[in-house]
Amino acid sequence: MMRLVIGLIAACALAQAAVAQDTLKVAIGQINNWENQPPTLGQDAGIFKKYNLVLENYGTAGAGETLQAVISGSADIGGGVGVGGALRAFSRGAPVRILLPSYTGTSDLYWYVRADSPIKSLKDATEKNTVAYSTNGSSSNNIVVAFVEELGLKAKPTATGGLPGTLTAVMSGQIDIGWGAPPFGVKEINEGKIRVIARGSDVPSLRGQTVRAVIVNASALRQKRDAILRFVKGFREAVDWMYADPQAVALYAKKINADEAIVRQSISEYQTKDALQTDGMKDFDGAMRDAIKLKFLDKPLTPDQVKEFVQIPPR
Repeated sequence: MMRLVIGLIAACALAQAAVAQDTLKVAIGQINNWENQPPTLGQDAGIFKKYNLVLENYGTAGAGETLQAVISGSADIGGGVGVGGALRAFSRGAPVRILLPSYTGTSDLYWYVRADSPIKSLKDATEKNTVAYSTNGSSSNNIVVAFVEELGLKAKPTATGGLPGTLTAVMSGQIDIGWGAPPFGVKEINEGKIRVIARGSDVPSLRGQTVRAVIVNASALRQKRDAILRFVKGFREAVDWMYADPQAVALYAKKINADEAIVRQSISEYQTKDALQTDGMKDFDGAMRDAIKLKFLDKPLTPDQVKEFVQIPPR
């Protein structure tokens, strides 16, 4: 009899554990970028499993596509989304909320030309030249607009999607100035095939601003709140692990088929841990001002709207 009782207790415990393991769908723009790795590397390392979560991570072409996935409900959560695009969607009634900041500052993005290009700096570009960004509403879009408005860039902004396609367009002469995010392109920079002519951190107004965020579908936040709060805990733990354990760099380098030395160089020069802080939206007023400049917003959100839009759980 006692064995039967113990067996039933064990069976119930296993059933409860199975029930508690929730699945969340996560759409990630530029999924192979280091700063977008907490969901993917964290899953590989078993971090989210500790929180009884299984993540269905998949990549998108950029922030615009990620936003649409979250708005439609085909994804519960979206990573690597430009704050300006998220603001625009929310202001138009879309069911999106900011769950976490994902990147603060703009040090991770750079703009480059072919090694034989006559363009040495942004000032050399003319109206006949083109300058790349990923998709409308992305942080690269925001930076290019700032290049035009704050640094006097005259080149025509052009959406080019992801990093490999942008590099191909630059090397084939279809685009004059490409955009990049390390470690992608660092090998070509080191080999002298391309030259960096600008970085996002060249724009003074964006240096301390949170430019990308993790967003969540509003209905999913209500209906799956417990699972999503566990996701937040797992995400934060994954960020800490990525910067503390050399194994994270090794796993990432293997995943993207890159040299570990290049990955370490990229993290050191472009993607410091401070940039991946997850506690609060920095210079959110500035982000709204920039969204107005981009014509993504007609006016700043009210305090009540901000409270509804930004729902970052405390640690």
